[in-house]
Amino acid sequence: MHKVTSRDGTPIAVESRGEGPALVYVGGAFNDRNSGAPLAELLAGSCTVHCYDRRGRGDSGDTQPYAVGREIEDLAAVIAEAGGSAFVYGMSSGCALALEAAVRGVPIDGLMLFEPPYNPAGVGELMRESKEYATKLTALLAERRNGDAAELFMRTVGLPPEMIAQMRGGPMWAHLEALAPTLAYDSAVMCDSEGGCLPVERVSKITAPTLVLSGGASPEWMRTVAQQVADTVQNGRHQVLEGQTHDVDPRAVAPAVREFVRRHAGR
Repeated sequence: MHKVTSRDGTPIAVESRGEGPALVYVGGAFNDRNSGAPLAELLAGSCTVHCYDRRGRGDSGDTQPYAVGREIEDLAAVIAEAGGSAFVYGMSSGCALALEAAVRGVPIDGLMLFEPPYNPAGVGELMRESKEYATKLTALLAERRNGDAAELFMRTVGLPPEMIAQMRGGPMWAHLEALAPTLAYDSAVMCDSEGGCLPVERVSKITAPTLVLSGGASPEWMRTVAQQVADTVQNGRHQVLEGQTHDVDPRAVAPAVREFVRRHAGR
């Protein structure tokens, strides 16, 4: 593990492994740099994979006040340290951060995105629920009710109450509570307070080659949104990984990522 310094002075912890073109793994909610380690191991023979703790997580700092722009600067600092440009793999809400970074001109050789969890365009009920989630989350975190904030997120993404209750009594709960404040960061990146839909006007400006992945066993709306993202960027493609869900097996992702990097490296 080593650290890079973001533009505002925040230290960002990074682990790097492998050889070949640089690839940065951007995790989603409750992810830290360890979340990308299984995929990084599988790609180590063809890429140099950089997994990092997004601000507020793990060994990274958390300079306040938070702003999405600061998280983009964090990713830019990791990419600069990786050689000046890199492929970027985003997982879940990490996809949104990767897309926003590309919009703002961070040097990205190609984007690989697994199930960006935007709301399908025009579904008013889901947009209302995203706005309510953002409001409730902000209130819980302001009261330092980190455990309740974590539970709110889990209920929102559809985990059954009995599973949440089991998790609250388990050994990992303290770790999830520690990460709970960063749920607000993911919510901001996902534009939940505005309805949580894909920001089409901004994303349509992205020219980097983009592969959007979704699971064949995931809910249909996730494949619909993945296709929308692929159609919105200027050079996008959607690929379905049969039998996979949002809890994707890295062994199913690795071949698609490896082939994408091979095809676009050096362009």
